[in-house]
Amino acid sequence: MGDRPRPRMAPKLLDPETLAPFVDALPIPPLARSSGGRYRLAMRDIEQKVHRDVPPTRFWAFGQSVPGPTIEARSGEAVTVEWANELPARHFLPIDHNLMGAEADKPEVRAIVHLHGGRVPPASDGYPENWYAPGRSQSADYPNRQEAALLWYHDHAMGITRLNNYAGLFGLYVVRDAAEDALGLPRGEFEIPLAIFDRFLEPDGQLYYPASQWAKAPWVPEFFGNSILVNGKLLPYLEVEARLYRFRLLNASNARFFRLSLANGQSFWQIGTDQGLLAAPVELKRLAIAPGERADLLIDFGPAQGAQVVLRNEVYDVMQFRVGKTVQSERGGVPATLAAIERPPEASAARAREMTLEEYDDVLAEPMTHLLNGKRWRDPVTENPVVNTTEIWSLINLTDDAHPIHLHLVRFQILDRRPFDVTEYLLSKKIRYVGEAFPPEPNEAGWKDTVKATPGAVTRIIVKFEHYTGRYVWHCHILEHEDNEMMRPYDVLPGTPQSAKPESAG
Repeated sequence: MGDRPRPRMAPKLLDPETLAPFVDALPIPPLARSSGGRYRLAMRDIEQKVHRDVPPTRFWAFGQSVPGPTIEARSGEAVTVEWANELPARHFLPIDHNLMGAEADKPEVRAIVHLHGGRVPPASDGYPENWYAPGRSQSADYPNRQEAALLWYHDHAMGITRLNNYAGLFGLYVVRDAAEDALGLPRGEFEIPLAIFDRFLEPDGQLYYPASQWAKAPWVPEFFGNSILVNGKLLPYLEVEARLYRFRLLNASNARFFRLSLANGQSFWQIGTDQGLLAAPVELKRLAIAPGERADLLIDFGPAQGAQVVLRNEVYDVMQFRVGKTVQSERGGVPATLAAIERPPEASAARAREMTLEEYDDVLAEPMTHLLNGKRWRDPVTENPVVNTTEIWSLINLTDDAHPIHLHLVRFQILDRRPFDVTEYLLSKKIRYVGEAFPPEPNEAGWKDTVKATPGAVTRIIVKFEHYTGRYVWHCHILEHEDNEMMRPYDVLPGTPQSAKPESAG
């Protein structure tokens, strides 16, 4: 551990295993209401019950619930959202003023909303330094020029993203299109959103976010809570018919990777990922999903007619499905094929870049820092792709952690992952591979916007930078890392593409 900050002694925390499980029905976030394609969603201080036997919890929310209202949009039909900051002037979670953009001269409470997975102009992307204080609002234009997919919106304010999201500032955004409609997938009451996230709760129901032992530097490297909430409820249940259901799943945690399975051992199918449908369903027994990733799932409860099926994260219960004994509606089936996935050839790349994921914990004043490509946020921009060109990015993970790397604006595909000798790289800055490259898992073989960069491996993605020029960001979606320098701006430039050549990680 060295000089890395250690969490202070926590107060007495609520133990979810002492609560009666499956006594609260799973809430479904309300649909946002628009007027002529215009929405207004306000960030507010609210109270919300997370469990029948726990006092109401203070959250910050869009509207009156965590998650906030779901926005539904059609591909090609633009919408405008006014994001209004109606929060209090003081934060109720521990701000670290040593972090980039969170200095003591900034307002404690700031917000700027990012549509995660949206292909939007830079002015509407939620650039972290474009925050605004309570009493102000900002309108964002979302063209929705993209295929059907589950996106999500969340706060992206510089230096306090982890706190604002932990407080509850996120919600779902669904894009639909005619191609998806034609598949006859479960809709309406048979299509269920599941936003899963972990928290610490005190016995009186209030959120607890840990701080380091240093009062003037409370940032901690990651957060992992003991209470897993689904759509804002702890250990909820959902009554289902003995038929096929579609679940739109988001990992909205700060840092926790979920590994989800059904306790009765039955299989389910993944039909889509971050940026839309896969080419064909992938049968799974377990789903691994990182913070910021989404998964589109089909579960057939027909074989479990009359039973109670528990969704688990490793050995811990998450929620319960109560399967009815009768089927009141048409069951439908799992489509054999879903979408045509174009595979960009590597030869189409105008440039290949090599970027490192690094971690430093040997400086007393800064006990741990996470960097991309050895650069801090305010260093000059080094990634400057040309609009309408394709690049290959090699993410060289020098750390012991898996990092979910998110690129704003674009979608991409995973080419492969390949293990390398980390020690040799640290000494010589040269990659020596120690194994063969392996392709992405079948349920990752579609369009993505967030990728798990595994430790001790080079993860390669192929990206087309299209639609807009301007400044965007890429970052680790472990929010504690993002808030402490593991985020970099990049510029999409107009002009003529350069010939393909690698760019060193230095």
